[in-house]
Parts: sequence; structure tokens; C-alpha cells
Amino acid sequence: MASPLRFRRSPERWNDDRITSQLYAHLDSKVGARSTTPHYVEPNGFDAVRFEMDNGDVALFAWDDDRAFWLGNTETPPALWRTTKYTFDEVPYPVARWGQRELLADLAVESPWLAEYDYLSWFFLPVLFSKDGRKTSRTFFRDHAAGFPDATRDEALSFYERFLRTGALDDHRYTMASKLGTSEYVDETRMSAAMSEFTVGKLLVDAGYDLEPEIEVTTGHSLDFRAVPRDGGQSPLVEVTRPNPPTRRAADTPVAAVRETAATKSTGQLREHGGGAVLFVDCSGFRDDEWSAVVGERPGVRHRPAVVFRARPSGRVEAYRKGSVPLSLNRAVEWV
Repeated sequence: MASPLRFRRSPERWNDDRITSQLYAHLDSKVGARSTTPHYVEPNGFDAVRFEMDNGDVALFAWDDDRAFWLGNTETPPALWRTTKYTFDEVPYPVARWGQRELLADLAVESPWLAEYDYLSWFFLPVLFSKDGRKTSRTFFRDHAAGFPDATRDEALSFYERFLRTGALDDHRYTMASKLGTSEYVDETRMSAAMSEFTVGKLLVDAGYDLEPEIEVTTGHSLDFRAVPRDGGQSPLVEVTRPNPPTRRAADTPVAAVRETAATKSTGQLREHGGGAVLFVDCSGFRDDEWSAVVGERPGVRHRPAVVFRARPSGRVEAYRKGSVPLSLNRAVEWV
């Protein structure tokens, strides 16, 4: 599985002849390529070229007198094999901005329904244009409503667009976007579980917290978030899990699905951590009747403190809690 899209930086000198012989010629011989003028003017201080491949791949190359940057979801030419990879935030801003504008312009043509959600498109760009994941990530958003059942694609994308526009995860964009994965095959269960972290992130931000993701703990694990209150005070750790609805797992009832999934998390990673973290059990994949069954019984999850909840794309969140939850969530959830 290829990684999310990143720049390669070459510290060598490049010119038109070398680009033609070592980049274009290789691409053309392997997958069929043409060298084209970029959609947008090259970054200030750089020359730039765009390569479009017969199979739909694309590559961008910008260079000045001392260095060059390659961004592509196609086969990397041998001349760039030993180069170091960098995220969008780790290359000069004019180069990153140019590269992202090029790709977003492509997205507007290839998937205009997705490009309409400009912040979500920007945030997930490293996955939406990854070598292996560009088709599957778009399929997940288009055909599976980002993991929400009984919701339209636009309702689901609007939900995450509203959250990402807050900028709460901008500083952690690559880490969080990469969670969606770059597999060649749509794994709705895994991808929905990844989006649960964004759902919990939205819940915490709506409740008045800032987010620090991927918190390393002494057991060698990482927990999903530290929730930092904006007015100071305690900053609890948060871990997220997502039960599959009973229609998609061996458990034959919604209550059993909640108990089994939460037990896996609480008897593994959270037990090794030694307690203290808040477990969020995201039932957003449950239909109305399935969630009603859970609410009716309010099953325990073998861990305290815990919040069991279901979010809807409208922004409504229903939840119940087990134990003393060290988070003030009244602004974000309706307790049931």
C-alpha cells in the first residue's frame, strides 16, 4: 500500500534537457506521458512542468538553481529514487500552494461533487491523490456517505466540512488525513472507524476543547486525543472505538455489538495504559432502531469513564455515560 502523497526533494541541479531525459522519457516509456503547461503559474522563483499520464496519473515538478520538488501519484523515475519525502507543510509555502492548487483544479474536473467541499478536499488531498488510495477514498465519500447510514453523501460531507473549517486539526493535517488510508480496496469498516476520530474531534471542539491528536503514553501506545479546555484546567486523554452495526458483524444485537467492540478496546490498549482515559464508543453507524435498542439498555463497556454516543449529519449527538467523565460535554451532546 503506497503512502499518502508527499513531495520528493532533490538537492541537485536540474534543467530542461535533464528533465526531458531523466523524467519525461522514463514516464513515457513506462506508462505513456505528455509534458504540459501547469494550470497555474509556477511558484515564485521556480520553473515548473506538469506531466499527465495515459492512465490518469499526474506528476508536478518545480525547480530553481539549487533544488527541485516532485509531487506525483505515478511511478517515480529512478533519478528521484534516493530523494527524501516531505509533507505539504515541510516544503516552501509557494511550492506547496502551487502543488495543491494544481491538484484541487484536477479534483474539480474529476470529482466536482467532492470539490464543492473545499476545506474537506484540501484537508484530505494527500489521500485523495495518493497512488493507491485516490479511487477508494473518493468512492468511500461518494458511495458510503463517509460512514453514516441512512444519510446522503452531501449531508455527511457537510458535517465534516463544518468541522474541518474550524481549523482544529490544521496543524495535524497529514497525521489525521492519513488515517483514512491509501488501500486499493474500499474497506468501509476501517475507513468508517477512521472517520469516527473526526466525529469525536467535532464533538470535543463543539464542547469547547482544543485537540492534540496521537498522544504517546508510557505503554508505547498512542491514544487518539488530548482534549485541552480553552479556559485552562484538566486535559483528559481520549480513545475512540466504533462498533460495527449487527448487520455487519457476528454479534446479532446492537447491544452485543457495543459490548463486544468496547470490550476489545478496554481489555487491550486501555487496560495496558492503566486507566484514566475517556473511552468514546461511536455508534454513528447504527440505524435509528439499532441505536434505540442501545439507549433502552444502556449497556456497560467494561471501561470507565466512557461516553457511548451516536452523531447524525445534522449535528445532533445523543449520548449516555458510564462513570465520572472528566469532560464538560453539555454544549455538544444530548444526554439520554
